[in-house]
Amino acid sequence: MQKAYLILENGTIFEGTGFGASGEAVGEIVFTTGMAGYLETLTDPCFYGQIVVQTFPSIGNYGVISDDFDAQRPFVKAYIVREWCQEPSNYRCEGDLDTFLKQKNIVGLCGIDTRQLTKIIRENGVMNGKIVSEGSSFGLTDIKGYAIENAIESVTCGEEKTYKPQGETKFRVVALDLGLRKSMLAQLLGRGYEVTVVPAFTKAERIFELAPDGVVLTQGPGDPSEYTAISDEIKKLVEKKMPIFAVGMGHELLAAAHGAKTYKLKYGHRGANQPVEYLKTGKTFITSQNHGYGVEHIVLPDNAKPVFVNVNDQSCEGLEYEGEPMVSVQFDPELDGGPLDTGFLYDQFEQFMKQ
Repeated sequence: MQKAYLILENGTIFEGTGFGASGEAVGEIVFTTGMAGYLETLTDPCFYGQIVVQTFPSIGNYGVISDDFDAQRPFVKAYIVREWCQEPSNYRCEGDLDTFLKQKNIVGLCGIDTRQLTKIIRENGVMNGKIVSEGSSFGLTDIKGYAIENAIESVTCGEEKTYKPQGETKFRVVALDLGLRKSMLAQLLGRGYEVTVVPAFTKAERIFELAPDGVVLTQGPGDPSEYTAISDEIKKLVEKKMPIFAVGMGHELLAAAHGAKTYKLKYGHRGANQPVEYLKTGKTFITSQNHGYGVEHIVLPDNAKPVFVNVNDQSCEGLEYEGEPMVSVQFDPELDGGPLDTGFLYDQFEQFMKQ
């Protein structure tokens, strides 16, 4: 194996070993604290444009299992682990991580102190970085100048497609694809919903033509403030009192449609162990999350109030809108790689559609 290096935009250099595809990769460095679910991480559209660091030290022990993918292809710019398993063991295993990364042309780096790297990001905030192989020349200019662009445009579907549940159809919903995960689609179908998935920039008029019982605003990557064209269309749905279930980026854009502000978190929330408090009951749930932006809840629209807050940093994790049939949360109530304790939110959405 060849030596490889990670260079951070603050000048810090980590020496490690390359695996996966050879070459260079520049991106925004983020860490995820999940102890399992690395296949879901690799194929999560929310990681578009990012170099992902796994804080759990050993990755790849159950190999590559295509049924666990959350999308048809990976979206990470590069992948960093402390160590990867060369001989995975699982009855569902279809191959090893190194071969998979090579096939998908994803640069990997192992053998560095991921704990130290995580501390740097946690203390200094998200920053850009670049992975280079031994002998390569590098400068900080291209690293500092990197920015994630066209995130939602790069992950949304190209055309409408309708999926039908196996049994009886209880409700018909439209899912605005901001970066839809397979696990969320499976949850909707499993609840008896007929789901029409539409591209992210679909006009509200087209959604009204489809005459759904409700609309799902999915997770997705990028800066919500760059997508006013989408939030303007969501505002039209709000004005018509359309039942809405919003998650992640969908939650942020729904808030923006109401006039709320969004902001970039210092290092984001990524992993299957994020604690949130449900303010109505005082109960804390462990949730799965993957986002770098949040809704500013110091000043909210008059009809909005927080219903979930992050226990670690008190950031907004969910909003209610008085008199409006909407469920809106920052976390993922359905993610297969994480807990499912907040599935009751789907029940709330169903009540709104029934009404």
